[in-house]
Amino acid sequence: MPPPGPGGHGASEGAPITRIIAEVAATFPGERISLGEMAGAFGDRGFGLLILLLCLPSLLPGMASVFGLPMLLLGLQMGLGWRQPQLPGFLARKTVRRTDLLRLASASSRGLRFVERFVRPRPGWCAGPLGDRMVGWLTVYAALMLILPGPGTNGPPAFGTIIMALGVVEQDSRVTAAGLVVTLAGCLFASGVLLALCWMGLRALGWLF
Repeated sequence: MPPPGPGGHGASEGAPITRIIAEVAATFPGERISLGEMAGAFGDRGFGLLILLLCLPSLLPGMASVFGLPMLLLGLQMGLGWRQPQLPGFLARKTVRRTDLLRLASASSRGLRFVERFVRPRPGWCAGPLGDRMVGWLTVYAALMLILPGPGTNGPPAFGTIIMALGVVEQDSRVTAAGLVVTLAGCLFASGVLLALCWMGLRALGWLF
């Protein structure tokens, strides 16, 4: 019997991130897994899955800008109401090693254990089309904050986006709603830091009185 996709609970119990990643690894037994394969296999849940996988490394120093562009593209598609991610060839061919994926899932679950305790399928408007669109546009905002350089501006948007993505994959309206709030707060914080840096830079150059 094939393993259930993200959001299914038949294969194993445990921390949602670890379980989701284990299901992905079980679905694709090869040494490397491409983003295109994952997008095609998990349908409309592929958005949450891919955003989650791209955002997890963004919690690590120096890694956020690498994953910001594909996150931006996925967020745009989701915000526009697309039901399944469509990746351009250069992104679809990108692969990750199974071992790296499982290692990242284990490390991330330790940091997100408190949030993962509350994740389970729960219906609601945040688990529907309107919620998906809101997640998409906030993912765009978060991706921009990850792409733009700034001290301490990557972690808060990335953390909120991971919570949103978990809610999308698990179809948990309550966790998705919490992720929307945390992501917005994180992005506003990052925007404030970047604006302050720009203001200080202009002052230093003498362009402002």
